[in-house]
Amino acid sequence: MKKSNYIILILGIILTASFGYKKSKIEPKKQDKPNVLFIAIDDLNDWIGVLGGHPQAKTPDMDRMAQRGVLFSNAHCQAPVCNPSRASVMTSLYPSTSGIYFLNPDIVESTVANENRVMPKRFQQEGYNVFAAGKIFHNGKGINETHIPNYAGQFGGFGPMPEQKISTYPGHPLWDWGVYPERDDQMPDYEIASWAEKKLTEKQDQPFWMGVGFYRPHVPQFAPQKWFDMYPLESLQLPKTITGDLDDISPYGIDITRLKHVSPAFEWVVENEEWKPLVQSYLACVSFVDEQVGRVLDALDNGDYGDNTYVVLFSDHGFHLGEKERFAKRSLWEDGARVPMIIMGPDIPEGKVVTKPVQLMDIYPTLLELCHLKPDPKHEGNSLVPLLKDLDAEWPHYARTCFGPGNYAIISEQYRFIQYNDRTEEFYDHKVDPHEWYNAIDKPEYAEIIGKHRNQVPKKRHDILGSGSTGHESYEATEKKNN
Repeated sequence: MKKSNYIILILGIILTASFGYKKSKIEPKKQDKPNVLFIAIDDLNDWIGVLGGHPQAKTPDMDRMAQRGVLFSNAHCQAPVCNPSRASVMTSLYPSTSGIYFLNPDIVESTVANENRVMPKRFQQEGYNVFAAGKIFHNGKGINETHIPNYAGQFGGFGPMPEQKISTYPGHPLWDWGVYPERDDQMPDYEIASWAEKKLTEKQDQPFWMGVGFYRPHVPQFAPQKWFDMYPLESLQLPKTITGDLDDISPYGIDITRLKHVSPAFEWVVENEEWKPLVQSYLACVSFVDEQVGRVLDALDNGDYGDNTYVVLFSDHGFHLGEKERFAKRSLWEDGARVPMIIMGPDIPEGKVVTKPVQLMDIYPTLLELCHLKPDPKHEGNSLVPLLKDLDAEWPHYARTCFGPGNYAIISEQYRFIQYNDRTEEFYDHKVDPHEWYNAIDKPEYAEIIGKHRNQVPKKRHDILGSGSTGHESYEATEKKNN
């Protein structure tokens, strides 16, 4: 279920919230500076209740957060891969500006990005006590420790891992799914939530910026049995797909999502009857991590800081579960780039939905404005405070996602335009084609609209930094094959 046909569902889920006003007055508080609770979730697509990505997804805690704040239902990552997406969040720079397109390098290795003070360091500079745990930046060795004062650790990261793979997929060791381990408290995300609960009970003498980074539903898609029991295979619904979905996609567009990738091929998943188990595992992980989010929100509410803390929740990118004949991230389509994003806190409207296109890189300038800190003129993102004040505020901005220089998606409120480095293109009208099944790039009635989107493709593109990751290899293989 996509943007154009889930609004009724959203309204039903957040019916308990007040819808009696359009504008909200967001003014500086006379008391202490507001705190920030920054919740990052890894590889979470739109399969949460309030976004309607999967009709059976059970996420009561993220849904109640949406009841208490503003849901940005048309939010998009700047790159459909962990490292560049999180680098954009933390610097408010596009990958085409920083050169960070794939799983490496770190921000410090980009001259442009390193000139921007990352979000945790900026808040520390402003007198905030900064601390975090889990996956906030990419998980490379020492990266989180470099950028986050008082970083508490990964708590096991993507573990624990069984001695032998549970699934039959013979590829990358992280690509595994099934019931494991036995108990919630054996999961790193459970420990991270426990750390957050404890921190939120401690007395803070300064305003704080607190990062909580959860690992699920990133592979390996493991969770204890009770989460799988919520999604019986016999009644589980698969994502909606059509035969020949890639027939109107250019060879370059197909290759950039397939060559040198480590995820299981669509054909392998279908032939080995693993589609339903994969969907079940993903949903189980989503519900598991949702409960950890709820524990953190409860701790905030039950402590001393709930009335003076802005909470932002987001995922770093989307994830395909069979749509467009793929099982992975790393695409410019809706399923690869659209993400949950919710903001709640003092004077934030409750139960509101913003459908205008926004970007993860907008989070940084938004938090600066909410906390009454000076904006950074080097930021390329836009503060979302105008939309928090007035859902109908004028918003001329598009969202933009890229996967390597030359490959871009440009998103507006109704449309998605994609241009690849070989100049082949795609165009989707979500009002009539919410699943992006029919490439309308050659339809003359869209020519003017397509032109407006095409004009948003950046002319200046930083060279690719780093080397050797699967993203680098996929991009290089696609360029070699198609040129």
